[in-house]
Amino acid sequence: MLGAIAGDIIGSRFEVIPTKSLDFQLFTELSTFTDDTVLTVAIAEAILYNQPYEDKLREYGRRYPDAGYGGSFIRWLSGLIPGPYNSYGNGSAMRVSPVGFAFSSEEDVLEEARKTAEVSHNHPEGIKGAQAIALSVFLARQGFNKKHIRQTIEERFGYDLSRKLMEIRPQYHFEVSCQRSVPESIIAFLEADDFVSAIRNAISLGGDSDTMANMAGAIAHAYYKDVPRAVCEAVYARLPEAFKKIIIVFEEHYL
Repeated sequence: MLGAIAGDIIGSRFEVIPTKSLDFQLFTELSTFTDDTVLTVAIAEAILYNQPYEDKLREYGRRYPDAGYGGSFIRWLSGLIPGPYNSYGNGSAMRVSPVGFAFSSEEDVLEEARKTAEVSHNHPEGIKGAQAIALSVFLARQGFNKKHIRQTIEERFGYDLSRKLMEIRPQYHFEVSCQRSVPESIIAFLEADDFVSAIRNAISLGGDSDTMANMAGAIAHAYYKDVPRAVCEAVYARLPEAFKKIIIVFEEHYL
């Protein structure tokens, strides 16, 4: 889960001014957490204390109203949209990584990922995107190699993970749909040599940088089993105390 949050914070400053480069400073004074972190922590707390996902998402979203939510999600938080709104945006996939760490079977991971998504993002693609990220995290955590992760996600979800970043990068642009950002984020992980290179890969596509680095970072954390100490320190320095407490308790339980 910390890997997802690190990706969000590192990617945050590139959302307005994207980059196609792999060579950039990881943290600056502009690096901050966004809605990706807020909602990831909300899902983690819901899992820890067996609370409804919808309640926690609304609670956290209202507590941190300026974190950068999409327009429809803002209306959902306020109650103007009382239920799910058929979204296939990647908001369902950027908050789901705690599920991949917390549950112990593929079936449970897929079911819980569905539950986290469908309270707002109940379009089949929105649910699929959340399930694909959660299952990727789970498989990585279980020690499966990248070939197995690639094959499993391709077969179950129909994503084309055979593409290379060098082929994707030139034409890629800002994209918030699950179907056009989840596969690319998984590829960013698959081509990585370590945790940090997964983050760099995702951001270098020049898209929805914080969310894509969040997704790639979550899988990389599970796969490489650690987040570099310097990254952890920089992340914790930018988080509220309430977030730190949930992360620490969650990782004590599940990592």
